[in-house]
Amino acid sequence: MTATKLTVVIPCYNEEKTLAAIVERVLAADCCGLDLEIVIVDDASRDRSVEVMAELAARHPEITTAGHAVNQGKGAALRTGFAKATGDIVLVQDADLEYSPADYPKLLKPFLDGRADVVFGSRFKGGDESRVLYFWHSIGNKVLTLASNMFTDLNLTDMETCYKAFRREIIQGIAIVENRFGFEPEITAKVARLRPRPRIYEVGISYSGRTYEEGKKIGWRDGVRALYCIVRYNLLD
Repeated sequence: MTATKLTVVIPCYNEEKTLAAIVERVLAADCCGLDLEIVIVDDASRDRSVEVMAELAARHPEITTAGHAVNQGKGAALRTGFAKATGDIVLVQDADLEYSPADYPKLLKPFLDGRADVVFGSRFKGGDESRVLYFWHSIGNKVLTLASNMFTDLNLTDMETCYKAFRREIIQGIAIVENRFGFEPEITAKVARLRPRPRIYEVGISYSGRTYEEGKKIGWRDGVRALYCIVRYNLLD
């Protein structure tokens, strides 16, 4: 694949404590020689995230910003960010510090080698390190990934991962419906249903998960919604 530019889309909701740090890490990341564009979308944060975002954009011309007047969810923020992306490759980066931009070379290599159209970063495929946290969360992730795989006929190990990267024409050609964390099973199903099917790769990444006390937002209701989305976007939509 001939690529000259990477767009990193960062959805943000109440991340004033980590937003500047993650953006600096993205700016310092090895982007394999690609020009870098960062699109930050604030989803009606109630803390100082908007001010932090504006300060970052004023200092760094690589940054484009957008915002929602009403909180809608991660999927809605990504929908806004994807529409603004101009890079050849578009990569999702959460605004917390759970996922490390040091893994960008792993995610980009299959694209730059001309082998991939979509790349998933897997927390369960042998990355450098992972923080030990919630047992039932890991079981839930594996159950949702298994259910998704049964419908999509993919052999992913981590469907719920944040790190998903796409050729821009693929992600901008998909209509995203889900506003919250249902984005993950929805986009997986819709990518799998494209014809001809895109070349999908998975690479191991590191993971430094947060506790709920540290700001983790996803809960059991999102797991139930994910199961609904797996059925809906594979069979009904």
